[in-house]
Amino acid sequence: MRSAAGLNHPGSYPSFPYQRRWPLGYCASALLVLALLPGCATPALVQGNGLSSYEGLKQSDGKITKSRLQVKKEQVTAAKTINIAPTAFPAHVAPALTHEQRILVANTVSRALCINLSDRFRVVPSDQRADLTVRAAITRATPTDEVAAGVSAAAKLGSSFVDTAVPIPVPRIPVGLGDLSIEAEAVDATGRQQAAMIWGRGANAFFSTPRASKASDAYDLARDFGDDFAKMLNKGESPFEGFSIEIPSLEKVGSNIGLAPKYAACESYGRAPGIAGLVGGKLGLPPEWTDDGPVETRK
Repeated sequence: MRSAAGLNHPGSYPSFPYQRRWPLGYCASALLVLALLPGCATPALVQGNGLSSYEGLKQSDGKITKSRLQVKKEQVTAAKTINIAPTAFPAHVAPALTHEQRILVANTVSRALCINLSDRFRVVPSDQRADLTVRAAITRATPTDEVAAGVSAAAKLGSSFVDTAVPIPVPRIPVGLGDLSIEAEAVDATGRQQAAMIWGRGANAFFSTPRASKASDAYDLARDFGDDFAKMLNKGESPFEGFSIEIPSLEKVGSNIGLAPKYAACESYGRAPGIAGLVGGKLGLPPEWTDDGPVETRK
């Protein structure tokens, strides 16, 4: 029989063998994650007028990316050299961003393309003849809410000083998340289109880095586009179909942490911010503070 004291003592409750008490922090974190599940910016595909042709583009979406693309595998895989025209970013596409921020985001697209395409192609300066020429243009860039991103960065940084048995994930506040849409093509030496893509992706509350800048999400997404478009050209197929584990080359790893790029043509886009960018991202600093941008703007 259960002890009478165990049942009748004021404020006491019977103990059951299957009863489990969850840490308060764990429960609060779980509820927060559930509440923020829809926390992502809806990606939009915005067609501009920068491609030489929009015929033959077919839907090819990833898990968090929307795209329409076409690629002529035989012609693309036969190419050996490539050059990259400066990425266009018209002011009317993102009037909330400053001229300097637009330059930074556009340069990030070009730099990411150059680093990723260096794995398979020999990248030559934009004024030299090549088997393929890449032309890209930003068609939409919604600004990041600086206040919400700053609060999210502060909360994330503060949580790192809290001693808990289970790390507490701190998603971003799902307010004012930015998104980016870009169109790009690769044309041969005669100007004929051999590959093209219209791409769109939005920031999300779980994996995007919050930074106190209107350009922060566009800046991060610009690198993602460069990776996806380069994969299409490197393989001659959609980057969103199939599954493969890729081990980055040592040159690519080095370039992404701020070391010299594989080809001198990539130097015109400046070095990746490397450790400074990583630390700045952890602190929620604007990318304008850690990325020097293209070489020509420093003169």
